[in-house]
Amino acid sequence: MTEAAVQTRVRPAAVAGLFYPADPDRLEATVRGFLDAAASAGDPPAALIAPHAGYVYSGPVAASAYALLGPAHGDVRRVLLLGPSHHVAFRGLAVPTAAAFATPLGEIPVDREAVEALARLPQVRRLDAAHAAEHSLEVHLPFLQTVLGRFRLVPLVVGEAGPDEVAEIIETLWDGPHTLPVVSSDLSHYHDYETARAMDAATSRAIEALRPEAIGYEQACGRDPINGLLTVARRRGLRAETVDLRNSGDTAGGRDHVVGYGSYAFR
Repeated sequence: MTEAAVQTRVRPAAVAGLFYPADPDRLEATVRGFLDAAASAGDPPAALIAPHAGYVYSGPVAASAYALLGPAHGDVRRVLLLGPSHHVAFRGLAVPTAAAFATPLGEIPVDREAVEALARLPQVRRLDAAHAAEHSLEVHLPFLQTVLGRFRLVPLVVGEAGPDEVAEIIETLWDGPHTLPVVSSDLSHYHDYETARAMDAATSRAIEALRPEAIGYEQACGRDPINGLLTVARRRGLRAETVDLRNSGDTAGGRDHVVGYGSYAFR
């Protein structure tokens, strides 16, 4: 594929109307409603972890993280977004060939120079199939568009990858406050309410302690990108804080089989 062909490609919204509203006005009102209801204080974080379920379930928890970015509007110029693969099994991390990602709120340009630099690393591959239907990245984009305005995107779907492999990706591009790493992950899946609360509290303690070795796939579907970020945070002397911790039994639905959601800020 030629560079000219790459520049004309747009990854369309795959889960608009399913995970979040497809109508632009309704989507903007929904996101702003979540953000207005979330508390925000202090300096903007250097990195975030936030959930990726349908907005009715995890939107309030994701907004608790994104509300912290208000003072960073116009300052963050690039977002490094990493989320787990739900549809395609593969080894390593996948970048797209697209020049932009679309949501009902508009198109976000992909930082092609950064993507091509990452594609030279052995653990990174160009794999559009991993991005085509993946919601773990897409659901974050309307929040990012709303709180940051204009920015370039570096989207990575994470397959089977170790903490050091993910950490190398983050370290390669994390060049200061103008780049924001965001990891997408839900927490425990389909336990009863009290079991989920206990598991998710333990996971939160591990994140706050920057202990990737304490987080397995049962604790977080985005375990691999989380553990890469924790590895980098430990090297850089950052502090992790739990911003919000709830589950679907708190936001929508019953309490027999819930999914956990947490938001975390790194400073």
